[in-house]
Amino acid sequence: MFGRLHPAALALRLGLAATAIALPAQETPSDTLLTVDHYLDFEQVSDATISPDGSQILYARRWVNQLEDRWESALWLVNADGTKNRFLGKGSSAVWSPDGTRIAYLADGEPKGSQIFVRWMDAEGAVTQVTRSMEAAADLKWSPDGTQIGFSMFVPKPPDWKIDLPAAPKGAKWTGAPRVVDRLHYRQDRRGFTDVGYTHLFTVPAEGGTARQVTSGDWNVGFRFDYLSGGVGWDWSPDGRTIVVEGLEEKDADLRYRDAQIYAVDLATLARRRLTKADGQWSNPVFSPDGRRIAYSGYDKVTQTYRAADVYLMNVDGGSPRMISGDFDRDPDNLRWAPDNSGVYFSVDDRGARNVYFAAVTGGVRAITSGAHVLTLGSVARGGVAAATRSTPRAPADVVRLDLRKPQQIAQLTHVNDDLLGRIRLGDVEEVWYTSSSGAKVQGWIVKPPSFDRTKKYPLILEIHGGPHAMYNVGFSYMFQNFAANGYVVLYTNPRGSTGYGTAFGNAINRAYPSVDYDDLMAGVDTVIGRGYVDDKRMFVGGCSGGGVLSSWVIGHTTRFAAAAVRCPVINWMSFAGQTDVPLFTYNFFDAPFWEKPEQWIKQSSLSYVGKVTTPTLIMTGELDMRTPISQSDEYYSALKMRGVPTTLLRFEGEYHGTSSKPSNFMRTQLYMMSWYKRYGGDGKATVSTSAP
Repeated sequence: MFGRLHPAALALRLGLAATAIALPAQETPSDTLLTVDHYLDFEQVSDATISPDGSQILYARRWVNQLEDRWESALWLVNADGTKNRFLGKGSSAVWSPDGTRIAYLADGEPKGSQIFVRWMDAEGAVTQVTRSMEAAADLKWSPDGTQIGFSMFVPKPPDWKIDLPAAPKGAKWTGAPRVVDRLHYRQDRRGFTDVGYTHLFTVPAEGGTARQVTSGDWNVGFRFDYLSGGVGWDWSPDGRTIVVEGLEEKDADLRYRDAQIYAVDLATLARRRLTKADGQWSNPVFSPDGRRIAYSGYDKVTQTYRAADVYLMNVDGGSPRMISGDFDRDPDNLRWAPDNSGVYFSVDDRGARNVYFAAVTGGVRAITSGAHVLTLGSVARGGVAAATRSTPRAPADVVRLDLRKPQQIAQLTHVNDDLLGRIRLGDVEEVWYTSSSGAKVQGWIVKPPSFDRTKKYPLILEIHGGPHAMYNVGFSYMFQNFAANGYVVLYTNPRGSTGYGTAFGNAINRAYPSVDYDDLMAGVDTVIGRGYVDDKRMFVGGCSGGGVLSSWVIGHTTRFAAAAVRCPVINWMSFAGQTDVPLFTYNFFDAPFWEKPEQWIKQSSLSYVGKVTTPTLIMTGELDMRTPISQSDEYYSALKMRGVPTTLLRFEGEYHGTSSKPSNFMRTQLYMMSWYKRYGGDGKATVSTSAP
């Protein structure tokens, strides 16, 4: 189709592809600044869960396997007073038995994949493999009497479409059969093309044996955003006779967006009944300790792209449902009943922080903890002592203990990164609030270089979060601290569309994404420039996913940035709708499908503004990405090339959505961005200010 070219002419045309791009060195190794090489020694902590008597806490600890280029996870155990912190064994997702004598957890086993194991927590520490399934188990919960373990598992149901294909001759190597696709959702990021089947609940004797399927049929347990499989919210009744579970038992569930109901299953008969009555997003059911009520979260069906959930109670038969969170207008997460049945504890993201709140049975919400930190509630012991993890702008997550009756006395029990960060000088993080268009109040944070001098001028990096309905928080960010260590001022903000600020704020981009969020980002940049220490000729913008949407939108609407790093973007909403694993999310962001109102889809697509882009643009996407597929990046790259805009496309090997799941690729992402920024004037070196501080 290209016609015939002389080899020399062809080589000339393709010369750019064969020429190495010479870029400046990215960073200088340091023992006192947070450079990328320290990332290989960085550790992560999560999933803190306390024993029923409150004496011990299990948690997951992750570290980099440098040979395999992946994160490894193991279970660790620490006494509730912080003593005897020790490695317990390989595995994840541990849960305590009701009497605290055993734990159930997931680990690789026979015949393959993730299996359930039980470990006795006495001196002998005997371990038993409980399941031997062909599919992976998840969402473990002990029965109240400790004799059974419930879990979720995928049940395959291959399509039944037979054709009368002649038999292949002996020894023939015919092409394999095509994949039969008759569903809207047939792929999922980080999983690939998905097998046909459904996720259901099972129980298995805690001593091992045959698993019993307790839900069945052509439907899935678990609330599904855009029909994507994930965790399943469910619970045992205190008498062990009933299970409640979220899901959607509808024939057209594949076409339902953000719909879920709550069902009760009688374990003796396996009879199932729907407890919630109204259509909506209902999930996270949890029995009260006395078995009289079920707490859950959600809201009635809405057309908005974002709506904060509420906390509800209903009787065990589904009767008398009522909302108890009032006008709180924040998303509750990880519901946990108080031991005395008085109400429900939960974690809440609010204005960049995460804290624990309490909704009383009688109604109303009050804060249990406060502070500029990310405090993620794990579990609560019988006496009200809880395990959690906590992170701050200058400290990665560690395990903490708190008494929910005296919540401000938070005790840190682990210090897993002190050996790494103890000698490192980190940048200060400053909170900033500013006013944007229509008087909107927007929150952001500024990370400054460790040797910051406000009389000098620094290059600025504006980094934009994804979602778009998500929230930057005040937890430790290796990315931002690494940028700051290399001399950049970093600005990150929560523009309108972000969660953590209520329904109206999060829904401000309803049917208009991007729109006012762009105003908020630019107002944030103007605010930092007004501080007097930013060189406005050396400003850079980047972001992944929703941040890729906005960073590409930014450079199509302003030329104020010297370079951009557009990562895993959506460029063209029309083509994206047919390429992504979240098609319903895409269609629901518009008033009508593109075949009815194409002008809306064109107006909101960054590709429509590529004719205005002059900013040198680095594009970075994983080759396996099924959320914002690399074909979106291909479209943008070719358009920029045709226009003569300086651009390079980096296709990350072995990466699904994002470019940083593998440790080496996180480091590459950082180094490629800083290299690109330095190429266009952002060397990270401060210059002497020519204006008054």
